[in-house]
Amino acid sequence: MKIAIVDYGMGNLHSVTKALEFVAQADAEIILTADPAVVASADKVVFPGQGAMPDCMRELEASGLKQAVLDAAASKPFLGICVGAQLLFEHSEEGNMDCLGVFKGKVIKFKPENMHDEHGQKLKVPHMGWNETFIVQDHPLWAGIADKERFYFVHSYHFAPAEPHDTIIETSYPNRFAVAIAKDNIFAIQCHPEKSHTAGLQLLRNFVHWNGKQ
Repeated sequence: MKIAIVDYGMGNLHSVTKALEFVAQADAEIILTADPAVVASADKVVFPGQGAMPDCMRELEASGLKQAVLDAAASKPFLGICVGAQLLFEHSEEGNMDCLGVFKGKVIKFKPENMHDEHGQKLKVPHMGWNETFIVQDHPLWAGIADKERFYFVHSYHFAPAEPHDTIIETSYPNRFAVAIAKDNIFAIQCHPEKSHTAGLQLLRNFVHWNGKQ
């Protein structure tokens, strides 16, 4: 089995690659690639991303990988991570730009003027560090991961899905919002599983063995 990690020049690709190699062992070949043909031929696809959304979208289009990503999202087990997950929505407030439109909804900015903790202290943006996650719906990629497990986050924008049934996992900062969404063969997550120790590795291990069905 071959799992392609899409390299369009935007992402913590070394960490994602090493984490997937660690959990896959001999069960899958992990391929970091900028070649649309390799993405098309892979059995599963991982779509990471870091940085500003306009830069990511520009590089995705310039690399020729945009259509390969859309085709993969339509046809095989597909994992979007961080900005790679955000790019799957219809629109982003970052850069006021249209995205890939795989999920209905948009990506919106945290508004720090309205964000305070339980002690009345202002919360910082970006949202950075370890946060509890709350299970909204069961999903094969969350198998073996407990409710309220902590994952690592770094982001200033967050998901606002238009379809409530797409939300699988939420967190709070300070209000609840979606951090993992899924439909059919696609799972997309805002936090960084490759930086989230045991729980993150379990999610990636689940993806290696996932058949793309919920």
